[in-house]
Amino acid sequence: MPERSTILVVDDETAILEVMRLNLESQGYRVETARVAEEGLRLLAEKIVDAVLVDYKMPGMNGIEFLEKVQERYSHLPVIMVTAFGSIEMAVEAMKKGAFNYLTKPLNYEEMFLLLKQAVEKKRLVENVQELQKAVKNKYRFDSIITNNKKMLDLLEVVDNVAGTDATALIRGETGTGKELIARAIHYNSVRAEKPFVKINCTALPDSLLETELFGHVRGAFTGANRDRKGRFEMADGGTLFLDEIGDISQNMQAKLLRVLQEMEFERLGSNETIKIDVRIIASTNLDMEKAIREGRFREDLFFRLNVVPLYLPPLRERKDDIYLLANTFLERFNERHKKTIRVIPPDLMTALLQYDWPGNVRELENCIERGVVLSRNDTLEARNFKMFEVEPVKRKKTEKDILIELEEKYAGFPNTLALVARELGINVSTLYRKRKKYGII
Repeated sequence: MPERSTILVVDDETAILEVMRLNLESQGYRVETARVAEEGLRLLAEKIVDAVLVDYKMPGMNGIEFLEKVQERYSHLPVIMVTAFGSIEMAVEAMKKGAFNYLTKPLNYEEMFLLLKQAVEKKRLVENVQELQKAVKNKYRFDSIITNNKKMLDLLEVVDNVAGTDATALIRGETGTGKELIARAIHYNSVRAEKPFVKINCTALPDSLLETELFGHVRGAFTGANRDRKGRFEMADGGTLFLDEIGDISQNMQAKLLRVLQEMEFERLGSNETIKIDVRIIASTNLDMEKAIREGRFREDLFFRLNVVPLYLPPLRERKDDIYLLANTFLERFNERHKKTIRVIPPDLMTALLQYDWPGNVRELENCIERGVVLSRNDTLEARNFKMFEVEPVKRKKTEKDILIELEEKYAGFPNTLALVARELGINVSTLYRKRKKYGII
């Protein structure tokens, strides 16, 4: 292991503590031991520990009571409960109370090493997320954005500078990359943070509805207009209006919107009264705007009015170093939301997550993890619930010895078995004999 992790073992039997110490030290761990739970809690207060193995049955405070104390004081410290073979119900109780996992006696040390590896990685991940959130919050004050990607951190630095101004910004990027999240970060880190943040999805409404949604109307302006209604511009007065997917509005609406952005005034539908506003505009689009301008689908003057500060959000396939971080963050979030205790994303599944291109970006990853949490029936995310790709187990590469044995089994019972094997391998029989001797195949 690149960094030596410290494991605390709590068990009232001295012989077991010594055996556990020897086995754990053979794997490169530092080991602290305690014969009673109270001594274990004292050690946790004095030393940095990465995971705990605790026996359920001990004199005085038992393993469950110890677990509850650890949960109160060190909520992210993984605790693995060790129980007798016949006490599985105790292990289930421990899992419900927040144990990372459990082991039964007699111990399977390979299983123990695997669980400890996963527990230590989980603790470090949680700590890394907390440190990153703290760093991002302190530097950019954007605690809802999870990233360790250089492109994203560079973008956040620009966003931090933009937030302190009233400049109009155009956020560009594929669907699902988090454009609204960036828009909200700009607003809530600006002097307008105490005023409204108002969003409208431009692509979801036809012109007639979009116009009344943006500018409002007076009673009698059209059939069904039974009362005066404020539009989104008025609702956002003093704050920020987020025009989501601005690239999809019609030429007619583009002209009306341009006038409002230039003059910061408008009239409600059916009224001649001019309403002045003070609104910051943030827009977003997933379109190639330059192409839309060349094809005459989008006004160049409106584009320049919106694109004062251009911000580009990279797709998830260009920031794959964030996938591990995001997937585990979503796992924690949906565990809490759906009252689950899923501890592990298996290596095969994580490999598949990293290799997938994520056409739906962060939103698709988030949705997939939530579905996996909801549908999984144990403490591990199940690959079968991820339908957008087939997850193949990592297969050990066959050695030359494996191939020889496989071929000999294939031709067993045939006359001249070795001659058939040699022919399939493209070698002569004498060479095959030498290889069999080399690998101890009798």
